[in-house]
Amino acid sequence: MPTTESPEQMLQRATSIKTSDHDEFLRILAQLHPIADSLPLDEQWSLRYLEAWQAVFEGNESRAMSALRDIAEHANNPALRLRAMATMVDTFGFNHRYEEAFIQLNRLTELLPKVADKGARYAAMGEAAQFLIAMHQYGQAINYADQMLDNAPPGKNACHAARYRLQALFQSNNPQLTQAQFDQGIDRCTKDNDSLFANAVRSDLAGFYLRKGQGADAIRLLQDHYAEVQSYNYPMLMQYFNVLLAQAYFSQGDLHRARNYAMSTIVADHGGAFSEPLRRAYELLYEIEAQLGHAREALAFHEKYMQVDKGYLSDVTAGALAYETIKQQVQAQKSQVDSLNRQNQILQLQRQLDRKAMETSRLYIALLLTVLASIAIWLLRTKRSQLRFKRLATRDGLTDISSRQHFVDQSELVLRHAAKATRSACLVLLDLDHFKQVNDTHGHVIGDLVLKRAVAACLHHLDGRDVFGRLGGEEFAILMPDCSPSAALERAERLRQAVAAVPLWGETRHVLITASLGIASTDRSGFELRQLMIDADNALYRAKRDGRNRVVYGDDGDHLLPKAPLPDPLLRRTSAELQTRSESAC
Repeated sequence: MPTTESPEQMLQRATSIKTSDHDEFLRILAQLHPIADSLPLDEQWSLRYLEAWQAVFEGNESRAMSALRDIAEHANNPALRLRAMATMVDTFGFNHRYEEAFIQLNRLTELLPKVADKGARYAAMGEAAQFLIAMHQYGQAINYADQMLDNAPPGKNACHAARYRLQALFQSNNPQLTQAQFDQGIDRCTKDNDSLFANAVRSDLAGFYLRKGQGADAIRLLQDHYAEVQSYNYPMLMQYFNVLLAQAYFSQGDLHRARNYAMSTIVADHGGAFSEPLRRAYELLYEIEAQLGHAREALAFHEKYMQVDKGYLSDVTAGALAYETIKQQVQAQKSQVDSLNRQNQILQLQRQLDRKAMETSRLYIALLLTVLASIAIWLLRTKRSQLRFKRLATRDGLTDISSRQHFVDQSELVLRHAAKATRSACLVLLDLDHFKQVNDTHGHVIGDLVLKRAVAACLHHLDGRDVFGRLGGEEFAILMPDCSPSAALERAERLRQAVAAVPLWGETRHVLITASLGIASTDRSGFELRQLMIDADNALYRAKRDGRNRVVYGDDGDHLLPKAPLPDPLLRRTSAELQTRSESAC
């Protein structure tokens, strides 16, 4: 580094190279830190931001967030405040604190037009695009990426903008995406000397190859850059490289290498218990062990996969709810500002009325009433929108029964009352058999109709006190208050028969659907919903292993068999014919 470089120049260079030459970035911070107190105030703020950014990079959120908040609130430079807000959006999103991330994103959006610094604007729009991709808001993310491409800072080749645009197009499964676009993105990042982002684009290109059935091309691409990615010490990108290699080797039939890379994905987990790479790794390990005939290991990995998958789906739902919640809050704040502005206009009109003649006052009064009526109509629409959102948050959109979170809330309330009154209650978990094969054979329209018909059949056998909810996919739960285990067995058997009695006609043949049910009772499991769910889930797995289309109760494995075998050939398949337990559970 030139010795004639001033602290201000060093700070500017550190800001521009923090991802492209991270080692040099750290050397600059080490040189500036001892003289921090002697720097001008603006340069102290800049150094403090770069140290907070490094703390985020290292995963030290607690040390970083207090500094970032202070910078966002008190720094004199609006460009630096914008960078701090953008880093907080990224950090909150990474740590699943979605409402806080959306709050900072709204503040960033309001500040963005007031900042002239192209570099700060470019970086802030990049963090916004990255977070929106994680929240599955692909259209907004592409909009930010396009703005970045049109307004790249001097000396930059828009590498980050190209990466975010390609990532949004890839994850949204855009049919117009081509390999040439990936090659252009990699070329941009290579010209910018940003190897970290170049390899991030390569990870999506490898996923694109796998989607096209080109496993060998994915292996070659990932292995050529594997050692380079390892040197970054960046766990998230390393996880994606490992799980993509595991999928690629599995597609080529190399189960040994596929297992090794899947295990590396789990070992390299950065603590995000619900991450997409971790979910894929456990699912792949289950498929590998199932193919090798290791039933016990396959079951263990499938249980891990189910835990991570449920957590991942809940996390996705939490992100969507946070987006809608903050959107409603922003609209409410806007309505308050509009209301205050209109009230101010009304006060001005009232003053004018005092100075006007009587014949003109009637006109202003009519205008005043019109404005007040407009406000009332707008507030009514806002209230109706909030009520509609509340219903969406508590009801499952397809079947119109309780959503997962609403079922949990209602069930815990019912169980507390049951515990106080020392009355029994039973939890029934219901899972439709071979449901994935129905989707694969007849399409998702028929699959959705099967779910609706199955729910309708169950509702005929439930009473007003039962709590009925959809946990996700084809899995449902029913909490039966004031119900003994024997009564629960009888009622669950009626539910099983009801589901089997609702055939549909698919595109090619008659569709029969059956269900497996697991029961847990407060007599054995206590009144904690978590334990009831675990015991009912174990009973459900036994029902699946024992041949499906049956009811199993408790740890003893008490079960009821169907009255007669069903003709659906799906029910005659053995577990050895299926490659994944997730398929067999459907």
